Amino acid sequence: MTQKRILVVDDEEGVRQFLYDVLTHEGYRVETAVNGEECSVKLQQYKPDVVITDIRMPEKDGFSLLQEIKSTGLNTPVILMTAFGTTDVAIQAMKLGAFDYIIKPFNLDEMIQLVRRAVMQIDSVAAFPGDTGKNHSEVNIIGSSPVMQALYKDIGRVADSRATVLIQGESGTGKELVARAIHYNSSRRNKPFIKINCANLPDNLLESELFGYERGAFTGATSKKQGKFELAHHGTIFFDEIGEISLSTQAKLLRAIQEKEFDRIGGTETIKVDVRILAATNRKLELSVKEGGFREDLFFRLNVVNLFIPPLRERKEDIPSLVAHFLTKYNQEFNRQVKGFSEEATRMLMKYEWPGNVRELENLCERAVIMTRGTIIVPEDIEFTVGEKKAAPLFMNRSEQNLPLKQIVADVERQVILKALQDNNWCRSSAAKSLGINRRSLYAKIKELGLE
Repeated sequence: MTQKRILVVDDEEGVRQFLYDVLTHEGYRVETAVNGEECSVKLQQYKPDVVITDIRMPEKDGFSLLQEIKSTGLNTPVILMTAFGTTDVAIQAMKLGAFDYIIKPFNLDEMIQLVRRAVMQIDSVAAFPGDTGKNHSEVNIIGSSPVMQALYKDIGRVADSRATVLIQGESGTGKELVARAIHYNSSRRNKPFIKINCANLPDNLLESELFGYERGAFTGATSKKQGKFELAHHGTIFFDEIGEISLSTQAKLLRAIQEKEFDRIGGTETIKVDVRILAATNRKLELSVKEGGFREDLFFRLNVVNLFIPPLRERKEDIPSLVAHFLTKYNQEFNRQVKGFSEEATRMLMKYEWPGNVRELENLCERAVIMTRGTIIVPEDIEFTVGEKKAAPLFMNRSEQNLPLKQIVADVERQVILKALQDNNWCRSSAAKSLGINRRSLYAKIKELGLE
């Protein structure tokens, strides 16, 4: 069997040498390049079977190399390395045709398995069509956990196709964000993106919203109205909570999706449209089909590509980055200077199960930014949607944190004084009396502990 050739491109010598040693030990012939320009030369000389390249490099970056390789028509798998696992990077990588990408610092076994899969699929890897210019993404999905990285890759693969996509996930997971990410990373990005909330519209109104109506079609139809399908021509329609529509409307929707045509209510002219369909639901449509509440033929028409958004409780490692994002957002909105959550408050966030998912976390952050009296959000500022608000115990495992005694005492004083102020409706005189100290001492402690 011919020894496979691997080309490693990175401007960091340590990374190049590490991958050279590891992949050589795995039985591959390995060549390295220090930058994109050298890589371009070695692509012609070395003709590698697989290319592994960093994204961020001076002059010519990994995306440019990826485009260069794909423009030649070669099926060479390209694995991108990045220290920044953001939504934009992930989607752009997959949209431009990367075989996969991996986040630094990467797991050695994961890299080896990735190279093995690339080698196995050399003859079947196809260039992925996509816009090779500026990334037009207008959304930013937060999260770098493995399940979210997998979702970003799927978005990148499906974005520039015409495929209908069914997005499933619990309420509050961000299904609309995923739909917008698909649209704004597709060739339809400059055309309309129209959202229809199927749960908020009665059946008779939903039909007129979708297909429009002619003047005189019914009482109150004083003029002709275009429906969402017409308005979204050459763009995208997003059906939110599509599982809520009636069977009669489902039949008409099926025709519009399948035949790409429809009639306005009260009209005789058949209107043809070019519309990409995205749909979302928090229900299990397969179960609704079995129970007779959803048409099987419509389900299969919608379920060409199925994307599942994991609940927040299954990706708690993303909570810190989500919290940072929401604090920045609401600090700007309310002109506040909240720096973050205390250690105990953070532990509470990580232990909570988040039945309302990311939407619940955002609401909590917004409320905390508004209600906190200081620059750090403490347990007393947190109010969960489900269950009672519970303050952490005053001496919660502080001895295990190896904190100085002075800091432990200050933390306890802060909580005691804060609770006294809250219990006395922020009346400092009453709080001082309940604490058994005079007002001057309380004022000094408030200033000392940053409770102003």
